[in-house]
Amino acid sequence: MRHRTSHRKLGRVTEHRMSMLRNQATELLRYERLETTVPKAKELRPFVERIISIAKRGLAAGAADGKELHARRLVLRDVQD
Repeated sequence: MRHRTSHRKLGRVTEHRMSMLRNQATELLRYERLETTVPKAKELRPFVERIISIAKRGLAAGAADGKELHARRLVLRDVQD
């Protein structure tokens, strides 16, 4: 059965797949464009949208209650530099 299998494996083990998604997300956010295959792009889109949502929530929260720092750490976990 294929219940709850929402992510593609892309022919890679988990560590390699996550590393690839992090690298592609970094490049996409840095250069605002990316040349890749359609399955990789479809897998990358929700990954990057989650990062952007976390960053926007952190900016809206402000530095008063410490949520900005937590959001920054969550984003930097997946995006280098």
